Amino acid sequence: MSHIKLPHDHGNKTAEVFDKLPQDKNFETVADVFDLLRDKNRLKILWILCHCEDCVLNISSMMNMSSPAVSHHLKILKTSGLIVSRRDGKEVYYKAAETEQVKMLHNTIEALMTIVCPMKDTD
Repeated sequence: MSHIKLPHDHGNKTAEVFDKLPQDKNFETVADVFDLLRDKNRLKILWILCHCEDCVLNISSMMNMSSPAVSHHLKILKTSGLIVSRRDGKEVYYKAAETEQVKMLHNTIEALMTIVCPMKDTD
């Protein structure tokens, strides 16, 4: 049963939807993730790291970016918890965090790529 009295009753389920509305802090968290990934380079780096583990030099080469620029993006992604790193001798390797949230985010990114960038048949 709805706890809100809306000014107009249009016979739809607006009040029921309002009762299911997540808290503002949840919307803020989602907005923060979108804000974090609004940079195409950061989004691309995350996509790469969802598919493989690699070092800064290889990521820099794939991205055609300097190592310091890639390192900057990696630091932001790591601080956010979206990626993790491990050291092997002098080399540091990065990959997507193996959490359900990151897997869902990766699936969302893949779905958005399919929706907004459909592959054209090359027949």
